[in-house]
Amino acid sequence: MNHAVGSAEAAPARARGETGDALHGLLAIDKPKGVTSHDVVERVRRRLASPHAGHLGTLDPAATGLLLVAMGAATRCAMVWQGGEKTYEGALRLGVVTDTQDLTGRVLASLQVTVEDEALRAAGHRLVGELDQVPPMVSARRVGGERLYRLARRGEVVERAARRVRVVSWEWGEVALPDAHFRVRCSGGTYVRTLVHDLGQSLGCGAALASLRRTRSEPFGLERALTWRDLDELEPGEAWARAGIPLGDALSVLPDVTVDAAGAAAVGRGRAVALAETEAAAIPVGAGPRSVVIRAASSVPLALGELRRGPEPGAPLLACPHVVFPWAVREGRP
Repeated sequence: MNHAVGSAEAAPARARGETGDALHGLLAIDKPKGVTSHDVVERVRRRLASPHAGHLGTLDPAATGLLLVAMGAATRCAMVWQGGEKTYEGALRLGVVTDTQDLTGRVLASLQVTVEDEALRAAGHRLVGELDQVPPMVSARRVGGERLYRLARRGEVVERAARRVRVVSWEWGEVALPDAHFRVRCSGGTYVRTLVHDLGQSLGCGAALASLRRTRSEPFGLERALTWRDLDELEPGEAWARAGIPLGDALSVLPDVTVDAAGAAAVGRGRAVALAETEAAAIPVGAGPRSVVIRAASSVPLALGELRRGPEPGAPLLACPHVVFPWAVREGRP
């Protein structure tokens, strides 16, 4: 789908007006070093009067770059964007192993680096593809109901199940051993610090992440992201006009179907709407409760849902709403 963010002038109007003065969509922030993802969310909540805002993927305090903040009705759609591929630019240092897999942690081992440039590049190439990755102890994953980083702060180390991740590409930049710069594109949920750690282990000299910057979370980039200073100094309307992605545009990553006025009323009551076969010919059936956008004739998104077909022979194709947006909700009988 095309990702059209619309003009700066149109952005506030397209996100406002459906439920009073609320903003609905994604706000792109260029997070600085030393600030937590939660700090960013708190500032967005305060500055843009969006009390339920939440981010779409943690960046560690030492990392910088793109942090997407969901606002208004977009918070109910977070799963739509969280799985998007991520692109990072970073630097690593060979010859060191730490308890956090980056240079902020306690050094566990310092090793001599005798690796040749060619061997380093080959090790990066071996990371590309499907991998089973064990989350680091400093991650926000839960084990036994508790965040791993909280256990790590208490000095505890627990078993963690490996998760399947995918590295699409690994490219090397400047290499001046023991330091090297890289660019990696990977699936959502991949821990770059662990990729670096594993690379060092494969070379026999260890490695730790020195710096990390997220440049893309598909299909969004840093092109219009607000800086920390912008977030403090710009008026809310100006901030949204510059870096806001209205919900209707942000949802263009999904296929959509359009319903007429009667269909919109049915969707507003949580009812399924029959579709013409030609309306949804290329859209998968039964792909999950947030697999398709149901839009009004005006293109305004009404709900997230899925397409289903009844069990009877010749049953019509149905657009079944699962997440109905506030401005679409209808009460009572028609």
